[in-house]
Amino acid sequence: MMGVKQRRVGRLLVRGLVCLGLLGITADQAWSDAAVWPVQMPYEAPPKSEPVPDVSVAPNTKALTPEELQRAEALLPLLEGKQEFWAMGEFVHLGEPVLSVVTKALAMPGPRIRYNAIETLSMIKSPAAVPALLDTAKLGTELPRIREHALRVAVRLDPMEAAPAIEVMAKDANASIRKAAAVEARYVRRKEVIQPLIDLLGDDERFVALSAVQSLWTVTRHETEFHDWDASSKQDRQAWAQEWIEWWNQSKETFEMPEPKSRKRAG
Repeated sequence: MMGVKQRRVGRLLVRGLVCLGLLGITADQAWSDAAVWPVQMPYEAPPKSEPVPDVSVAPNTKALTPEELQRAEALLPLLEGKQEFWAMGEFVHLGEPVLSVVTKALAMPGPRIRYNAIETLSMIKSPAAVPALLDTAKLGTELPRIREHALRVAVRLDPMEAAPAIEVMAKDANASIRKAAAVEARYVRRKEVIQPLIDLLGDDERFVALSAVQSLWTVTRHETEFHDWDASSKQDRQAWAQEWIEWWNQSKETFEMPEPKSRKRAG
């Protein structure tokens, strides 16, 4: 009932304001003539919510028993299907000791199983999974989306180990793989990624070259002449790449990676 009454009052107020407008009278004038002024009620902050207790179960850190290993092996086929999220959660709970089992899924027939295995390794968050992930990322017979995901997760887990894989993927025949290498290189603070990025500046695909130059700016902070990379032709990009080639030939012996930019705290 209160809601209906409030809506009726609101409609009456709107109609009153419209009538005042038609008469050429502002709301302030109407309040002044009536010798009445609205008063803002003091703001009352909502009550603070009670802290929620942490009821999550910590991942396992102990070596798996033979029975647990056997159970983990039986979970692998479930990484595809209606129970895939449950299976992924079980692997995450088993923790780092289950890596040797989960990495087997990277070579299983189903592409969804392989993709979910990568996602599971991402949630386990162990750098020990990086070598297997990089092997998958470099595998030319693997699906591009799986290779890209494997590289992305490997870089998040241990970026310093990814430089050799980026060098291989930057030469791949698939343009989406070359772009993935160009994008992920900006998170790898090693000199070894600079030459592969420079090599990609003259790429046949403009989106690959644009990703490469953006990563070069991020990694080196080297300032170059302004060029319209978005509207460039391959000939343009090959010409502009010479600026980077000359700079790198002069600087690579003495170049040191700049310190990462610190994020400004809000407030």
